[in-house]
Amino acid sequence: MLSEKMLGALNEQLNKELFSAYFYLGIAAYFKDRSLDGFASWMEAQAEEELGHALRIYDYIFNRGGRVELERIEKPKQTFESPLKAFEAVYLHEVGVTQSIFKLVDLAREENDHATYNFLQWFVEEQVEEEASTKAIVDKLKIIGDSPQGLFMLDRELGARSAQLRALLTQET
Repeated sequence: MLSEKMLGALNEQLNKELFSAYFYLGIAAYFKDRSLDGFASWMEAQAEEELGHALRIYDYIFNRGGRVELERIEKPKQTFESPLKAFEAVYLHEVGVTQSIFKLVDLAREENDHATYNFLQWFVEEQVEEEASTKAIVDKLKIIGDSPQGLFMLDRELGARSAQLRALLTQET
């Protein structure tokens, strides 16, 4: 059984994960508007992944006898000065999510909630990957600068990665 404090924190994280999916869809729309379909596809795959994260927490809350509390989802930003600015926003968002997960881990330790602590370790590993992958794209975009050829090549690369992620997500279900 979850403590009230842990239940509240997990529900808060569930809603943050749902916002993350919405956030990625908003950025996908920005890239589609710019005809950067590979970037958009990458963001759409990320949105699906974030929804999967939310569902993990959703199921966990019920498995531990808790009640899910869904909140209103804030409208995400959909305009950016450049692809670099969009990915910088993504990176900062992921850093924030990581901090939120760390707070949950700290709470689980504080409450000696071993089951939740164990459950959260998957998210800790996932956030290391999320930060690294988004930072790598930010770094590439900085190298590319204003090069249309570089942007085109990265668009193709991101489109290929998203196809692989979608295949993996389909296999998980």
